[in-house]
Amino acid sequence: MTTATAQSEKLTKLQSEDFEQIAERIDKALKNVEGLTDENAKIHALGLKTAIEDFHKFALTKIVQKLKADELGKELLFELVDEPSVYALLQLHGIIKPNINVRITQVLDLVRPYMQSHGGDVEFVNYEDSVVYVRLSGACNGCSQSAVTLRDGVEEALLHNIPEVKKVEVLPNEPSPSLIQIESLKSSKTKGWIETLAVADVPNGKMKCFKADNQNILIINIDNRLSAYRNECPHQGLPLDGGMLEAEENMLTCPWHGFKFDATSGECLTAPQAQLEVFPLRIENGKILVRPS
Repeated sequence: MTTATAQSEKLTKLQSEDFEQIAERIDKALKNVEGLTDENAKIHALGLKTAIEDFHKFALTKIVQKLKADELGKELLFELVDEPSVYALLQLHGIIKPNINVRITQVLDLVRPYMQSHGGDVEFVNYEDSVVYVRLSGACNGCSQSAVTLRDGVEEALLHNIPEVKKVEVLPNEPSPSLIQIESLKSSKTKGWIETLAVADVPNGKMKCFKADNQNILIINIDNRLSAYRNECPHQGLPLDGGMLEAEENMLTCPWHGFKFDATSGECLTAPQAQLEVFPLRIENGKILVRPS
């Protein structure tokens, strides 16, 4: 077999490989280099790799600049970038970068499994003027040391991986019902529901009383999760709205005889047989709707 024939067959074989196979060969070769026990040989091999990459970047940059300078060339460049291998090559050399929203989402996807393993999660809201706006939920949305650690982890990941990002802002969560109650799913959208207060009238960590149509309803906001109860302590039926709400402890204390309740479920912590009467609650157009029993 002649040298020319051998080279032709080798080229044909390379052309028949798909992008993933070529990438795997590169990864394998790089691991072999990094596994060299001869440090001198390893340094030279990695130096050769860097020199080749620098040469490729220089040449590719020239090609992209020429294409972008011409309208037809620019159109061709856009078509080429749609090819995964071309896109990966240009991205590898920093010639093109994904949309920053995509890059932010990619970074958050990297930290999300760790956050979820600790009972938290993160939602990307917006990017504007070098600031990333996110919402945190679950264990991240609080004042405990673990919550602070998770928030710091999100900020560190974004600032470290995306140079354009200069600041991370955590937005407050939108108030929502503390739980979806089966009654609210079964019942009519209008039958039995009464409009009470505006969502803005019950700030996070506060409670408000609503009285109308012989109804006395207590609405509580804990971590922007709204709950509605009959405003009566099951002990003697006295109103609870003058009691003490400890938002960080999720605890409501009756002002009359000191009975303590879980403010998010209505469970009595003082006398397990007692329970606040829970009302179905939903939010519509910024208003809190409650369906008393």
